[in-house]
Amino acid sequence: MLKKLSLFVATSVAMVGMAFAQPKTYTLDDINIRDPYIMPVEKEGVYYMYASSGVSENGKFYGGVVAYKSRDLKTWEGPVRVFEVPHDNYLTGNVWAPEVHKYKGKYYLFATLNSDVRWKAPKQGHPAYNHRATQIFWSKSPEGPFLPFESKTPHTPLDEMCLDGTLWVENGTPYMVFCHEWVEVADGEMDLVELKKDLSAPVGTPQRLFCASAAEWSTGGGKEGSKTYVTDGCFLYRSKTGKLLMMWSSFKDGIYAVGLAESDTGKIIGPWRQQKEPIFINGGHSMLFTDFEGRLCLVLHSPNSPGGKERAKIFEVEDLGHTLRVKGELK
Repeated sequence: MLKKLSLFVATSVAMVGMAFAQPKTYTLDDINIRDPYIMPVEKEGVYYMYASSGVSENGKFYGGVVAYKSRDLKTWEGPVRVFEVPHDNYLTGNVWAPEVHKYKGKYYLFATLNSDVRWKAPKQGHPAYNHRATQIFWSKSPEGPFLPFESKTPHTPLDEMCLDGTLWVENGTPYMVFCHEWVEVADGEMDLVELKKDLSAPVGTPQRLFCASAAEWSTGGGKEGSKTYVTDGCFLYRSKTGKLLMMWSSFKDGIYAVGLAESDTGKIIGPWRQQKEPIFINGGHSMLFTDFEGRLCLVLHSPNSPGGKERAKIFEVEDLGHTLRVKGELK
């Protein structure tokens, strides 16, 4: 989608020539990144931050992912290449929103893959319908290499534009929540699909959880009668009182923002009720993690402007039971 078209293609090409075996040291202010995802690995005492970074081979571009590593969330080393899209994969283009989950002793990369395949005519005023999907890859290590399952095909429907898949496990059953792209449906959807126990493929047909316009704060774009509403960056969290919350991003009065939805049943199937006001404005595509000091932290990118200005911002978050409150930025 448009918000991600600046996914540092130039930076990606520059990284190809870097010596990954000799990582450099950075602060977050040095790293241009969209959709940051941080995974703490306590046994190593290391935080991994995953970022999109493709490679060019024989004149063709292939999507990829690198990781930066830190012990204090302030100084980061890297990048270390952890993933390159296989050349014979169903989709091989740029990667968006990489996130890594530990599940049953292995690590799973959820990657939104892009292509230049235009499979239907776009609606008037909409961007092209380039095929886009989330696919899951696996590894024994948080540093990869992440490998495809046998089918090498996406886990989201092949006839839909989908992105930003994330993992949720409930009563032993794994699910993927993902976004059905506003480019195709105008009112972006948040959808759910069950996964096989080994995450190798979806089970059954996806179901819709809610649309972006369900949130009062998600004001959309365009003219009345032809408005569009974005769904981005879903992430699930069980609060200290047992409430199931979902963070997701859209636009409030033209500004990228993060809101919360709450499952009235406490289950992933919902129904989902939207909280009235966003918890963060002027940044988005957020996720939560607990640092090694026990603090609940939120990371997102801000600002949401193209041109290499995007940076990862980390904030301490207070779990109020019924909602989350973003406190000060970690320094």
